[in-house]
Amino acid sequence: MYLSKEKKAEIFKNQGSQKTAKDTGSTESQVALFTYRVNYLTEHLKTHPKDFGTRLGLLKLVGKRKRLLDHLQSTDIERYRKVLAENNLRK
Repeated sequence: MYLSKEKKAEIFKNQGSQKTAKDTGSTESQVALFTYRVNYLTEHLKTHPKDFGTRLGLLKLVGKRKRLLDHLQSTDIERYRKVLAENNLRK
């Protein structure tokens, strides 16, 4: 698999709200994981443009990430801005 347990733990440690490898449920951690997966799938689709199953999965991930970001924006605007800056996202 393209994403090992160590890589996931590193993502959670660097991007989570509690900054631990066990912080898998926070919104920041989930957005970071989705962003990593979206970037990976985007690169995959550049080399395999007719892979429509992957394209559908990518669109679903982007939608999930958008819903999480919308929730975070409505609840805590400072955390929202921090997540956008850390993940190099634009809104």
